[in-house]
Amino acid sequence: MTPLVDVYVGLGSNLEDPIAQVRLALEALGTLPLTERVAASRLYVSRPLGPQDQPDFINAVAHLRTRLSPLALLDQLQALEQRHGRVRRRHWGPRTLDLDLLLYGDECLELPRLRVPHPEMTARSFVLLPLAELSPQLQLPDGRPVAALASALATSDEIEVLPE
Repeated sequence: MTPLVDVYVGLGSNLEDPIAQVRLALEALGTLPLTERVAASRLYVSRPLGPQDQPDFINAVAHLRTRLSPLALLDQLQALEQRHGRVRRRHWGPRTLDLDLLLYGDECLELPRLRVPHPEMTARSFVLLPLAELSPQLQLPDGRPVAALASALATSDEIEVLPE
């Protein structure tokens, strides 16, 4: 049997009740085939990365353990986005749900459909802060500690924890 792999998925939404979208997606991640949800970060509010003519985003990170291959997991994540009504109209535009495979174990992948670790994650506070909250001892495959990367971006005022 394929061994379990620790993976991290970034979640974001800024349309159609984004808090509910992210919470429902976090629950759904635990129901993916051959996958269990280990933990999830708190919810964060962040300004849009691209065009500013859209609402703020709700973000989180989930820690999963899966037996799915990276591409099989990507297919499941994209199917979940579709079930949430994801429509890709413009790059960095508004969306009901965005799921990004951030880390797949210690693997480094450069495939036509998937790059892992996520190529933009080290520059995004809305990824690093919830990831460091979730797994403070985590290191990227190149050995860089996530907590140190997150603290370098933590002074930014473009992200805050959503009050509970």
